[in-house]
Amino acid sequence: MSQKFGNGRWVQEGFLDNRVEGTIVGRILFAVIGPVDVYLRGNFKPDIAGQVIQFRNPRFEDEDLAGQIIGDMENLQIGTVNLISFDPHPNLVPHPYIEWFSARKNHYRIELEPAEAWTVAASDLGDIDQVSREIRAALVGRVTEGPSRESTEWV
Repeated sequence: MSQKFGNGRWVQEGFLDNRVEGTIVGRILFAVIGPVDVYLRGNFKPDIAGQVIQFRNPRFEDEDLAGQIIGDMENLQIGTVNLISFDPHPNLVPHPYIEWFSARKNHYRIELEPAEAWTVAASDLGDIDQVSREIRAALVGRVTEGPSRESTEWV
């Protein structure tokens, strides 16, 4: 299964932290589901590698349809990064792009407008630091080998 989250409207806000080499942790707030903790193997692309990004979606809609489409999404997202970048492709206008594969082999992607995501300054990391540590400590033992991308189906 592949899910683009209703063209982004079912993603409210979140953060992703790539300050520990080889892992990304974070929390994303989805329509209907609420906050989902994320622990991914991999790194951001070089344009934002080793940083913390935060995002907020002004087009967010907490609509009932989201529950029918993404209601069975894993509440802990443990998996592998495919591509996370603010400049994902040389032939496209730079924009925040977040894509990963879950341990259950589901494929997820979030695309945002340029002004909707930013790198977080070290002076603004207070609450994020604590949440990142908690997620990393809680989920580090649950990370296993990533999914086979050949068997992923697009819908």
